[in-house]
Amino acid sequence: MRSRGSSTAQTGALSTAPVHHPLFARFYARFSVAAEPTIGIHREELLAGLSGRVIEIGAGNGLNFAHYPSTVSEVVAIEPERRLRQLAVTAALRSDVPVDVVPGVAEALPVKSEAFDAAVVSLVLCSVRDLPRALAEIHRVLRPGGELRFFEHGSGGGRAMAAGQRLLDRTVWPLLFGGCHVGRDPLGAIRDAGYELGPHRAMLVPEKGPRTPSSYCVLGTARRPSAS
Repeated sequence: MRSRGSSTAQTGALSTAPVHHPLFARFYARFSVAAEPTIGIHREELLAGLSGRVIEIGAGNGLNFAHYPSTVSEVVAIEPERRLRQLAVTAALRSDVPVDVVPGVAEALPVKSEAFDAAVVSLVLCSVRDLPRALAEIHRVLRPGGELRFFEHGSGGGRAMAAGQRLLDRTVWPLLFGGCHVGRDPLGAIRDAGYELGPHRAMLVPEKGPRTPSSYCVLGTARRPSAS
């Protein structure tokens, strides 16, 4: 849905390598909807209090859209996978806030610099191809003082689980789950990319039951430092 094209502009030589995971996209579309009773409460916390213009990177099938508060004036939702992007367009039509679904990759966001008051990443930093570059791009498009909201999974669970996560990342997990990695350190990567970490908390998802390699999550905020 490109109802407000003024918010998107190509920025020179972009990385336009396609992202195409049709089998995973079908699985994710079904699994994410089934998991919404568990995940939805975290989406509410992630997006609470946002206002102004927001960019969401890796919007998937658009399940966040229903949780944006009315104080948000516009969401530009970037999704590289074609099938998920089509589902996101449908979700955008049902949203109470204006949502513009745009193709693009996190490492080369097709938007102007310093154009957004906030950025949202939700279970997406695990699967970007170049994590430092993706976070640098988000830094670029946020205004000085702009906020990054994140809900991500990563390494955790003790020495044995961490070793298992590293093994899975080197072998079958990214192949089976659309490029996802379970052993990344999202907090460390955000800090290393030059953001100022704000309030955040670790959590298990789901809170009860067996632990999986992707159960170890963190939800919180960070900021692009304000200009001097």
